[in-house]
Amino acid sequence: MPDDGPTTDATEGPVRGGRTSAAGTALEKSMRILEAVAAPGGPHRLTDVAAAAAVPKSSAFRILASLTEQGFVRPDSGSRYGVGPRLRGLSALVSGGEPHSIGRILGELRETVGQTVHLALHSGETLTYIRKLESDQPIRTASRVGMRMPLHSTAIGKSILAHLPEGEVRALIASAGLPRRTPRTLTAPKALLAELEDVRARGFAVDDEENEATIRCIGAAVLDPGGRPIGGVSVTTVAFLVSREEIEAYAPALCAAARALAPLL
Repeated sequence: MPDDGPTTDATEGPVRGGRTSAAGTALEKSMRILEAVAAPGGPHRLTDVAAAAAVPKSSAFRILASLTEQGFVRPDSGSRYGVGPRLRGLSALVSGGEPHSIGRILGELRETVGQTVHLALHSGETLTYIRKLESDQPIRTASRVGMRMPLHSTAIGKSILAHLPEGEVRALIASAGLPRRTPRTLTAPKALLAELEDVRARGFAVDDEENEATIRCIGAAVLDPGGRPIGGVSVTTVAFLVSREEIEAYAPALCAAARALAPLL
């Protein structure tokens, strides 16, 4: 395939001053590709993305491959392209204070439960925190925005795994393993798969000091329109201050927040 660079492409026209006459610079083409991927009705086929972005199909394929590697685009099993975790993360970061914004939803959840709230996105074998709202409690947790966390030992992670096909979960286990984070971590595949069945049944997951000693969390997955997990939201507490029964009482507010966040991610 011809390379996008300072040469000519029969479908794009000659290069003039760092840009092509038909399709623009590489950056402009990438931005149009991202806009096409993010358009309503996705994930989109390569042919449709290329046509919407006015970029030759061969060039669109190369750009999409690069954007996929960077996490801005995510292909599905049907060779279609949807919004990836990094692009969703950028969207979350610029969300303002509108009534239905990410920040407002998370703020209302924190006010309701009085505990620290996290929002994370799923990417491959891990999740990444993109928002954290601290509680007014004097004890602070070590988590931070940008931190990558395992799936099997966190409440958000288990809620994500519970909404993936079992074959995909088994593949993730084989690839990433189930490293022990604390004495309570589930490190046997059979035990984790059984736990995920419970998570699906009740609609939320609990990290009962499984990822970090003294930290107890409850998490719910945020799903895309097709029911696939994008990420999740959690409520984090200190185990010696909040019992498991008490934290599970936050589930209705947590699950409502997860549903409200879905169209914004």
